Amino acid sequence: MKQLFCDVCRREVADPVPGRSFFFQAQYDLCEDCRDDLEKAMKYTVRTKRPFDSGWYDSLVLDTIKAGIARKKIEAKASR
Repeated sequence: MKQLFCDVCRREVADPVPGRSFFFQAQYDLCEDCRDDLEKAMKYTVRTKRPFDSGWYDSLVLDTIKAGIARKKIEAKASR
């Protein structure tokens, strides 16, 4: 049996199933809660980016995850 820990909140993921209970994002393993927090944190920033650039998006994801690892939680930015 494989033990998997979220790289952000450092909690163990029980019965890890890729794409359901954990997600591999930019070389980091994220639990479902942290993945949801990542999407919330980036939602309004991504919506305002014109024109959209995939390189910018990748660096934003990586920076947001790294900041979350330092705080042990991904925090959503102020909405709108």
